[in-house]
Amino acid sequence: MISMIQISEGASHKLKTLRTEEGRDASYFLRVEVKKGGCSGLSYKMEFDNSSRDGDKTFEMNGEKIVVDSQSFLYLIGMTLEYSGGLNGKGFVFNNPNATKSCGCGASFNV
Repeated sequence: MISMIQISEGASHKLKTLRTEEGRDASYFLRVEVKKGGCSGLSYKMEFDNSSRDGDKTFEMNGEKIVVDSQSFLYLIGMTLEYSGGLNGKGFVFNNPNATKSCGCGASFNV
């Protein structure tokens, strides 16, 4: 089993664009958390952050850094963050091998 979190080139490019649009510098990274809620039981939360917390796990790929807390990491092991921006694109997509069920919008899941 892959024990890391990956980020696709497309997602990396979109994160750089969003960071610039929001006026944030390179010290900001993407924090991904798993919260209770959503139609399938758990939901993903993403935000730019620039301060680390105790127990954070950091992953870097394609020039981007993703940080997750140790509790969320248990649900995200092996996940790949992707971005689909075509005419029928959905935006950011969590390709999570741990999710046994997810809702139609892809924003919530269950394990």
